[in-house]
Amino acid sequence: MLIMLPAGLSAQFMSGGSGIGMSSSSSSASDTSSRQEAYTLKRYFNSLAHKDTMAIGWAFGGSFILPGTAQIYNGDYWKLPIIYAGMGGMIGGGVYFDSQFKKTGSESDKLARNLFFIGAAAFYWGQILDGAASYDSYRDHLPGRATIYSALLPGLGQIYNREFWKLPIYYGGLAVAGYCWYYNNLQYKRFQHDYNMATQPGGDYRGSMSVDNLQYYRDYYRRYRDYSIVATVLIYILQIIDADVFATMSTFDVNQNLSMDLQPVIIEPINYDFTTNYTYAMPTGNAVGVGLSLKF
Repeated sequence: MLIMLPAGLSAQFMSGGSGIGMSSSSSSASDTSSRQEAYTLKRYFNSLAHKDTMAIGWAFGGSFILPGTAQIYNGDYWKLPIIYAGMGGMIGGGVYFDSQFKKTGSESDKLARNLFFIGAAAFYWGQILDGAASYDSYRDHLPGRATIYSALLPGLGQIYNREFWKLPIYYGGLAVAGYCWYYNNLQYKRFQHDYNMATQPGGDYRGSMSVDNLQYYRDYYRRYRDYSIVATVLIYILQIIDADVFATMSTFDVNQNLSMDLQPVIIEPINYDFTTNYTYAMPTGNAVGVGLSLKF
């Protein structure tokens, strides 16, 4: 029996790929041999030239640093003009309206600038997601893909694993943590402002709280704001780990041939010479124990 345990996100990130135009069996053997070697930059560029295989983690990292590299590895060259034209056009529009906003101070120019920069970020995010979705693998269900999905969009890895019932849990947790983050930060800024008005020379504070109380509530809400940030990050990381682990365990073989039997047994000593209460008439060196048998 061979039991495979997940060694971490990096193990899933750097495994499971297949080369362009290779059969499933040959790519599986090639991927196994590739994992035995150190993956270098030379092998990375050979993979982009379709002379070697690339794990999905390297494809993700390449697209993160240089947009479009995953599309090159996947053979989707026609997507490159769309990616670069989209990102370039959005960035150009954002720079233009930013210069206009600095000249005029118009809120419409500010809004247009923000929308163009958001559009550029959307193209960048989209090419990473597309690279992971179009990645070819000999495995039907790839843990690295689930990990990337959840990293790019919380809950998407759970959708990929078809565990839809987890979505309300994670989105509910993120919503509660996000609201606590927003509320505590709002209260912190309020008491910080009042504290500054009460302590600065010439401050115009007209509230009824003392300076000590203002300082107490300022520090109180700042502390719980920080707790809310930590909770939000932990929930985000947890759903990534969850997607990776359950995608890995989806290939674990559980069938009727696997069974476990637990029952009480009488344990007989291996050598009666070492027992202290043994007689030839009544062997009392036996002990009572629990027997565990596994069938696979």
